[in-house]
Amino acid sequence: MSFGELVLWGLVKFVAIVFGWVMLVATVLTYLERKQSAYMQNRVGPNRAWVMGKKFPLSATLGQILADAVKVLVKEDTEPPRGGNPILHQISPALALVPALLMWIVIPFGPGPMPGAAGENWFLIADVNVGLLFMFAVMSISVYGATIGAWASNSGFSILGGLRVAAQMISYEVTLGLNLVGIFMIFGSMRLNDIIWGQGELAWGIVLQPLGFILFMVASIAETKRAPFDMPEAESELVAGYFTEFSSMRFAVFSLSEFIAVVAVAAVGVCAFLGGWQIPWVATPVDAAGVPIYGWITVAQVAIFLAKMVFVIWLQMQLRWTLPRFRYDQVMKLGWVYLLPLSLLNLVGTAIVMYLVR
Repeated sequence: MSFGELVLWGLVKFVAIVFGWVMLVATVLTYLERKQSAYMQNRVGPNRAWVMGKKFPLSATLGQILADAVKVLVKEDTEPPRGGNPILHQISPALALVPALLMWIVIPFGPGPMPGAAGENWFLIADVNVGLLFMFAVMSISVYGATIGAWASNSGFSILGGLRVAAQMISYEVTLGLNLVGIFMIFGSMRLNDIIWGQGELAWGIVLQPLGFILFMVASIAETKRAPFDMPEAESELVAGYFTEFSSMRFAVFSLSEFIAVVAVAAVGVCAFLGGWQIPWVATPVDAAGVPIYGWITVAQVAIFLAKMVFVIWLQMQLRWTLPRFRYDQVMKLGWVYLLPLSLLNLVGTAIVMYLVR
């Protein structure tokens, strides 16, 4: 393919993956999270919006999602208080959303060529050598959207939330990255496709790095600012934190970017620790060049990847409505005093074991 054709094909895959699956899941999660919290708190939850009456089982769900979309579209789009920066206030939600979308460039949804083989990967937008480093670099940019939006709002609540989100995301990114270094060391690659191939049918990362998986999950929940780590937007003390002065679609974009990040870290966790698209006891058919032979097994592998991802999302939501919110000092202490030393200990232990068994 020529360069122009590669770019066009990459854009097609980006639109199909991001808007055909990721945005859809993130939108549905805005409803499912409230419904799940209602079940766990013994109440009904959102149930007032209907499309065609109660005889259609999905009408309540679809009606509520459509009602939420219409509600944020017709709400008044307020400007920041006097002394704020209107231009930065307008673009800051995009600074939070775009990095969350760009993370999906290096996440494979299905089987690609075996390590060392050359061929088209139909389920990956860009197969780069440092895929996970690219993902972390993009993830780090998302903190600018929250902090710039908080500063541009000229609000005390927003400023406190912006300071919290900057400190928390930077702190837990360290632990998040360290717990993936052990995976790099074991499988010898930063390509998620190669890592999934290295896990085979049963040698999943959660088996080889059980402590790393637990620490990764805790750090990923903190990284996405989800309860019990939602201190940057603690409504009991900061109203809504860094997006207190945002309304209408700007508020919705901030909220949607958090849900997209939840789906993204779930996908990374599946790739690194749960075997990705690998199905236990089912080998991936490949040709002589090491390129997968696509068929019904491929359909099953894509489905199992999505099912694993939904399970990790469900696990994050369970924790969100099970544990009470931490104090801010407890959040920072957990990250630096407990998670970081445990991550370093896990990394050293992995290096020692690899040296002894080589």
